[in-house]
Amino acid sequence: MVVDSAVSARAIYEEFFEVACRSLGFSPTAIELLSLSSREIRAELPLVRDDGSLAVFNAYRVQHHNARGPYKGGLRYSPEVTLDEVRGLAALMTLKAALVEIPFGGAKGGIDCDPTLLSERELEQLTRKFVQKFHRLIGPNLDIPAPDMGTNAQVMAWIHDEYSKIYGYSPAVVTGKPVSVGGSVGREEATGRGVAKVVATVADRRGESLEGRTVAIQGFGNVGTHAAAALSELGMRIVAVSDREGGVHRAGGIPIEELVAIAGHGGPVAALEGAAVSNADLLTLDVDLLVPAAIGGVITAENADRVRARMVAEAANGPVTARADLILAERGVAVIPDILANAGGVIVSYFEWVQNLQQVAWSLAEVDGQLTTRLVTATDAVLEDAEGAGVSWRMAAYRIAAARVHAAFFISGF
Repeated sequence: MVVDSAVSARAIYEEFFEVACRSLGFSPTAIELLSLSSREIRAELPLVRDDGSLAVFNAYRVQHHNARGPYKGGLRYSPEVTLDEVRGLAALMTLKAALVEIPFGGAKGGIDCDPTLLSERELEQLTRKFVQKFHRLIGPNLDIPAPDMGTNAQVMAWIHDEYSKIYGYSPAVVTGKPVSVGGSVGREEATGRGVAKVVATVADRRGESLEGRTVAIQGFGNVGTHAAAALSELGMRIVAVSDREGGVHRAGGIPIEELVAIAGHGGPVAALEGAAVSNADLLTLDVDLLVPAAIGGVITAENADRVRARMVAEAANGPVTARADLILAERGVAVIPDILANAGGVIVSYFEWVQNLQQVAWSLAEVDGQLTTRLVTATDAVLEDAEGAGVSWRMAAYRIAAARVHAAFFISGF
């Protein structure tokens, strides 16, 4: 029996993963082994605030599997960060890397802080303290962090600098860095643009046109912003967007220039002209494509029957719970799963890592071309398996990824 889990990334992952593994005939022992994390680390980070007070934050890093390569995964700064959440997200990274055939395992990390309430000095000191506590457990051939919720290229630059003080110049220790210190062109927009590339491939394989199709995007950070721009380039019409302060709905479409201007100045999208819409109500708008690009667990058993979009592209990690996924399937709502839809970020992170190790720099055209090739190949594989096995796109994605992780784990000699 599927139990709905509205907020637990770990519970969402485990439900989908177990079903996929059973469909592949894996033994209970194999399923349990593949579900276990290799290592889980927790540390306390004391920080002297600008006002002289002391604050202590919890930091986590979960390294899930490295049978297919070094651990790889984001580092998020959010007051909602917990060890259980990080476990689930690390496991998702293992599958994501396997699905798009890049030689990484999965990891995830986080600090339970609100970055909006910290000064730049405080953020820098907290980040450097993270490296001081975790430097023996990360590295170019061990575990490579990247930006995630609440972190950005600047945070990665601080990690790179602090790590390099200990081990010498090491740009490959993190990805998502500024280009000036070894980052890759195209990395910042990769996740959002990747969502559009997957949507375009799905539409092409189904013989459908995207011109004029309507889109609602929940979450207007880095991923949502670039997804909006890329989907607009495909001829789709962005009719609703939201951020943490609410959103706006404009049936005639919101010009991408207005969205880019808002994002560039850090303003709330609710300031745009149009009808106000809450984050909850945006999920139930009558649109062709719904893009949850904010946090996990937003489409649950409680609201899945009100989702009117024809298709959902999971730009966030785990936005649809296990029970909600079944409800959407029963209602004929197609879901492009997160491990495919938002894999553009880890793909270009891989490209950055390769460039750092080889001490070369690729052009934007080369990065974008390689990104397109990998996403199209992965999408084709998912659609083919879904049709052949008679399963959903999510289950096909999980089956492909799980099979690859299983093969690598056991051929290594467990």
